[in-house]
Amino acid sequence: MPRKNNKTDKRGGSSERRTPRPKPEVDLNLVDLDPKNVELLRKYVTDQGRILPRKYTGLPAPYQRRLTRSIKRARQMLLMK
Repeated sequence: MPRKNNKTDKRGGSSERRTPRPKPEVDLNLVDLDPKNVELLRKYVTDQGRILPRKYTGLPAPYQRRLTRSIKRARQMLLMK
């Protein structure tokens, strides 16, 4: 009797790949990472308000830290949700 062909790999997970999240295409300067620049900061936040990780933003680590700090400061100033 032939085996059923279900879509799981050897580790028990699914063999279907998820589509990657599109990266925001923005040329970024350190001067632009200002908490008052809300339009730029919203491109790096999900609809639920979570900050996108480096994996999706593609920013270097120092830029990602400054981006996170700017987003948190904008939230404190009630410019962002």
